[in-house]
Amino acid sequence: MGKFINPFTDVGFKRIFGQEFSKPLLLDFLNNLLKGERHITDLQLLDKEQAAEYDGDRSPIYDVYCKTDTGEEIIVEMQNRNQPHFKERTLYYASESIVRQGERGTVWDYGIKAVYLVAFTNFWMEGEEAFRTDVGLTNLKTGEMFCDKLRLIYLQLPCFEKEADDCKDDFERWIYVLKNMDTLNRMPWAAQNAVFQRLAEIAEVSAMTKDERIKYDHALKVYRDTLNTYNGALQDGLQQGLEQGIQQGIQQGIQQGRAEGIQQGIQQGRTEGIQQGLAEGIQQEKMETIRRLQVMGLPAEQISLAVGLSVDEVKKLL
Repeated sequence: MGKFINPFTDVGFKRIFGQEFSKPLLLDFLNNLLKGERHITDLQLLDKEQAAEYDGDRSPIYDVYCKTDTGEEIIVEMQNRNQPHFKERTLYYASESIVRQGERGTVWDYGIKAVYLVAFTNFWMEGEEAFRTDVGLTNLKTGEMFCDKLRLIYLQLPCFEKEADDCKDDFERWIYVLKNMDTLNRMPWAAQNAVFQRLAEIAEVSAMTKDERIKYDHALKVYRDTLNTYNGALQDGLQQGLEQGIQQGIQQGIQQGRAEGIQQGIQQGRTEGIQQGLAEGIQQEKMETIRRLQVMGLPAEQISLAVGLSVDEVKKLL
């Protein structure tokens, strides 16, 4: 176990990216994530729990929710285990942020600001094989951007397998640190990069106050229990699937064996019947030949030569 917090815990993730004192870290990470596309100069952290607008409103609670200096809204989520409709949930979260930009009671021309959702997943997403998946609104025929107001970015941490020496830029260094932080005894690149030096200061477990440590320890227990429950359910599902597969295979083998046995029996019966019929036909023909030769007055010795039987066999048939 390393000296730094586990960023996959609720407390750990929000300590790194969701606090006012850690805002420079979030800003640096997002700029590296969107490098070559846009540059954010400042961020405002927003309330992660959105106020209900009506009774029964299923308002989302975000891990990190912020707004850029030019008005774009960015949601950053950490998801440790797969769940039904995960992609739909992220789409719902992003859509909620778009809908809440609507102005009521005034003339409004639907001039919304772009919404970005960045989802770290600590599992393999179904149907996705790449570490990074970028989703936007495009024209299906031309492949060109249709509208730039919705952007979903998924980062599958299990797909990232680079070691520290293999990381080529700060974005990859960020991913390496986040994936391995709770096992590190020193923060790599801290001596060369002030951002990673600040990350080391914020993420060190010993830097927490007593109350922060209590909350973190509880969050770490919840994380471990959740992961164990998920892995246990996954293992049970695999075992059950294996047992069902074996049973189904045995049943199919029995049925196939029966079918093949019946078919083989039919084929063998046909073959034996044909052979028996031929033998009986040949035997009948020999008997008739023997009788005709006998009527002609030939002795048994000559008849045996004519039909290819011994004298004793000819006498038995007479």
